[in-house]
Amino acid sequence: MGLFDFLKKGKEEPAKQPTGTPRTNQMPGQPAGSTASGSQQNVSGTSQDTYTVQSGDSLSKIAQRQYGSASAWTKIYNANKTTIGDNPDLIKPGQKLTIPRD
Repeated sequence: MGLFDFLKKGKEEPAKQPTGTPRTNQMPGQPAGSTASGSQQNVSGTSQDTYTVQSGDSLSKIAQRQYGSASAWTKIYNANKTTIGDNPDLIKPGQKLTIPRD
């Protein structure tokens, strides 16, 4: 019998996922719904999402990512005038914007 034969006890099997636990590709510690450039989450029961403004964002950049067209920035601005204010060029990191989905 070898010195480390006691380590070979039993057969090797991959670790099992606890029953009832959904498997996700989300990294540990990453909040649900977070993306690389801002946080986005669906508002339950509505056809809109929320987006948290990140440093370097503009309404046209957000519109390009969300709708595929930078010119759709007015849709986001019109839904968020009370949050943004009179100047659509002055959005601030941390602001939570509604992203209409209709």
